Amino acid sequence: MKKIKVGVIGCGSIAQYRHLPEYHMNKQAEIIAVCDSNQQRANKVAKQFGAKAYVNYKELLSSGAIDAVSVCTPNYLHAPISIAALKSGLHVLCEKPMATSKEEAEAMIEASKETGKKLMIGHNQRFVSSHQKARQLIKSGEIGKIYSFRSTFGHSGPEGWSADGKESWFFKKDKAFIGALGDLGVHKTDVIRYILGEEIIEVGAFVETSAKDFANVDDNAVCVLKTESGIIGTLAASWSYKGKEDNSTIIYGEKGILRLEDHSTYSLIVQYATGEVTNYELGKIQSNDDDGQFNSQTINQFINAIVEDKKPAVSGEEGLKSLSVILAALESNKTKQIVSLL
Repeated sequence: MKKIKVGVIGCGSIAQYRHLPEYHMNKQAEIIAVCDSNQQRANKVAKQFGAKAYVNYKELLSSGAIDAVSVCTPNYLHAPISIAALKSGLHVLCEKPMATSKEEAEAMIEASKETGKKLMIGHNQRFVSSHQKARQLIKSGEIGKIYSFRSTFGHSGPEGWSADGKESWFFKKDKAFIGALGDLGVHKTDVIRYILGEEIIEVGAFVETSAKDFANVDDNAVCVLKTESGIIGTLAASWSYKGKEDNSTIIYGEKGILRLEDHSTYSLIVQYATGEVTNYELGKIQSNDDDGQFNSQTINQFINAIVEDKKPAVSGEEGLKSLSVILAALESNKTKQIVSLL
């Protein structure tokens, strides 16, 4: 069996705790190279995974040594590196948010089409068992008409786990473009779209920097969303939740309520209007407290798409739709108006 030879560009926490271990666990993949502008970090990670270290991503892309790359860099580099990789004939798995503008995202999608290479965006919450089960229940009509939802993703901030702590690019607008809303909120826009099976068409938002006085990006955001069928709900993204991380979603329907990732044991609880309750123990969602042994399935999905020559589980087009909600939230906060995505 021919293994897919991969390189990882950007050797920060997401690469060290997700991408690299998951490539290492995948029998169809082989880690050939890593790249980071920090020479010491690149060397350390390369040694750990038996790979070659690069400090210049362009050298890696032109090396001819790899078939695919993960782009795990600061957000402002996602689009330029992904486009360069695609045009170098490589498949690309890009971390979220996929880009810092609609134009950048569209250019990434176009490069994928032109080259015929896969472009997948790292929205791993689609692969969480409770989210997949909830999608099935809604699609089957088990919960009836959906009326509303509330979804939250919050923790105490990247400084606790990022490779550079408070000095991390996460807190610098010129490199991150967006803070908690882009780091966590875009996950939730994607998973809401996925679970409900609908597009979000209107967005209202408040986006603030209130907890991190050393940052010049947002650390708290609350959005009101409306879908194409008229479902309304809220989305909160925060780097100010002290104590336990909150990654829950509650969906309110005609025949009952779905509680996702809202209980320490049962990752999905269905509370029916009849009074009946069904508890699903489907395994826990990944968190920043995981020890690196958790497999988010993102890498497996990416490698499978290459090996089986099929459309990636989260395409560039899907990534753009989720990014567009976040961009609309920023616009709403700025204009103090409801923003339409139609």
